[in-house]
Amino acid sequence: MNTRPIVSPEDWETARRQLLVQEKELTRARDALAAERRRMPWQAVEKAYEFDGPEGKASLLELFDGRRQLIVYRAFFEPGVHGWPEHACIGCSMVADQVAHLAHLNARDTTLAFASRAPQTDIERVKARMGWDMPWFTMTDDFDIDFGVDEWHGTNAFIRDGDRVFRTYFINARGDEVMGSTWSYLDLTALGRQEEWEDSPEGNPQSAPYEWWTWHDEPRRTTTNYDGRLGAS
Repeated sequence: MNTRPIVSPEDWETARRQLLVQEKELTRARDALAAERRRMPWQAVEKAYEFDGPEGKASLLELFDGRRQLIVYRAFFEPGVHGWPEHACIGCSMVADQVAHLAHLNARDTTLAFASRAPQTDIERVKARMGWDMPWFTMTDDFDIDFGVDEWHGTNAFIRDGDRVFRTYFINARGDEVMGSTWSYLDLTALGRQEEWEDSPEGNPQSAPYEWWTWHDEPRRTTTNYDGRLGAS
């Protein structure tokens, strides 16, 4: 490896500030892209999907766990996938390793779940082995085919209005490599981070920055009133 130029602290700071200009432009572009996601049209989910979970059968609506938004990552853990039965695929396992504590997504009325075709006994075993604690369900029908994740991993975002469920966004391929942080998941959703500084459609729930932050060992369970106001219980 060839070393880069060795400079004084002053010259190093100058070089950093020059690059910082581009980094700030990227941050603003990322915020603008998230704002466009929040204005995407919604796709109504008309079919009744069924999953196996730790507590038995569950519908797509039940995967929300009472919250307003749902993010589902399709992880490849099943017969025929490299690593089976000891592991999920390497890439999906790296994604799982990066998932932040779920209390912070839950505080923004958002649930994250993984879905695969492996039986629940195998899912629980690999979760225990790898130290993962996200909800992880077994697909039993055409959910993966209908939402573009039958042959490749991907992340789908959903929102509900009462019992009606809508698909709001989808990413796969390299779009999934940035997933894992609370911020990246929220920026994928129709409601975003739900903070007052965001450029969001009128009526989206918003609150002051920081006030929803929490210690994960003392989580708030946050719910959304369907007149658009965010509240905690």
